[in-house]
Amino acid sequence: MNEKIMVNDILSGVKSSLSTYQTAITETENMELRQTLQQIRNNDESFQYELFKVAQAKGYYKPAAKATVTEIDEVKQCLQ
Repeated sequence: MNEKIMVNDILSGVKSSLSTYQTAITETENMELRQTLQQIRNNDESFQYELFKVAQAKGYYKPAAKATVTEIDEVKQCLQ
């Protein structure tokens, strides 16, 4: 397995974990458990961003084109 595939696979796995942590956090009443899950989520978010920067620098990831001001305004109007 080459590096690009491994990096993308890890990024995908972390993204899935982040969604799961968020769901668990919002459904947890125990404050100690909630704080532990939040800390784990925060650490995973930091890890994901660092790995994303490596993937982007190596050309493994190309972000979508930036939205124009007009496109941003259209979305804002839809959400108001």
